[in-house]
Amino acid sequence: MKRIASVIGLPAENRAEYERYHAAVWPRVLERLTASNITNYSIYRHGELLFSYFEYIGDDYEGDMAAIAADPETQRWWAVQEPLQRPLDERADGEWWHELPEIFHHD
Repeated sequence: MKRIASVIGLPAENRAEYERYHAAVWPRVLERLTASNITNYSIYRHGELLFSYFEYIGDDYEGDMAAIAADPETQRWWAVQEPLQRPLDERADGEWWHELPEIFHHD
């Protein structure tokens, strides 16, 4: 299992709309995540920062991420969500959410 944590900005003026969407995520988007071996997915907010955590239980992470990115319903979801978010300057090339290094874990 691979644990993924990432962050992105959420301007205060977009908070209510972002949270409204995430109170009722589109079912086909959730189905695609499940089909791509994403589990235990959460997003938290602290001020103007979103923190995302999920676990990947598959064996082809790049392939499963490509399947998510190629999904038309997910692309439509992202088109709605991306204008609400503010990527961080320190993100890597090709990243939207900035992936964080794991510093500590305890089961």
